[in-house]
Amino acid sequence: MPEPLPAGARLASKAPTRPLCIAVPMLNEEKLVRQTLDSLAAQELSDFTVVVVDNGSSDGSCAIVEEFAREHPGMDIRLRHEAQKGTGAAADTGMRFGVEHGAQWLARTDSDCLAAPDWTAKIMAAFGDGLELIAGQLNPRLDEGITAGERRMMLLAVEVASFFGRIRPGNKGEGYLGPYQMLPGCNMAITADMYRRSGGFPRSRIEDLHEDRALSNQVRKLTRSYALRREVVVFGSSRRVKAWGLKNTLAWYADHRYRPEHVDIR
Repeated sequence: MPEPLPAGARLASKAPTRPLCIAVPMLNEEKLVRQTLDSLAAQELSDFTVVVVDNGSSDGSCAIVEEFAREHPGMDIRLRHEAQKGTGAAADTGMRFGVEHGAQWLARTDSDCLAAPDWTAKIMAAFGDGLELIAGQLNPRLDEGITAGERRMMLLAVEVASFFGRIRPGNKGEGYLGPYQMLPGCNMAITADMYRRSGGFPRSRIEDLHEDRALSNQVRKLTRSYALRREVVVFGSSRRVKAWGLKNTLAWYADHRYRPEHVDIR
């Protein structure tokens, strides 16, 4: 067996990815990105490539990713840099790296999230059932000081948002093969073929467009093989809810009715 490459060489490698490639957009996440990587290192199904896409961090985020790669030589971790500002641009860079380097399946989480230990196993089971696009269950993180009541309200808010997404005029029109499916950007998976055919995430800023909603609507015009799988679980940060309040956060995600001065909450 060949000797494993040094961390720096692996991070910059253009070698083929493993069949499942996970894109992780990152911007100034030195406080949380190691926790995200820890959750990926703890996956029950570990045959995947992680592509961390730095979107212009000015803190120590990249150094943390590099250190983590040195400490986990068995993980296939790549670090890419995307100069174009925007979650859509960064996410698309990571997903397209997988497409262009041989991945069959793509997934995305964010650098402030924790994937459940069976996240990748459940994703692959859903692909095995024939799905081409998977929307996962987004739960609030349990380590950010929110109460049980706040957590229940946040979970309920996600369900309400999903319902209104189905009747929202912007999600209706000609050419759709099935109903609207809310797609959490930080907990989703898609076949590489469908990502290519659909055009992928628009290379947008979150201030201008919700890239996850756009991708969901693009896929709906090509297939009915998409669904919510609640067993595919990621725990997401509640930072926006804590900073803006639940009502304003819902207004932001619904249609940017609420527009804060600072979107990137740290």
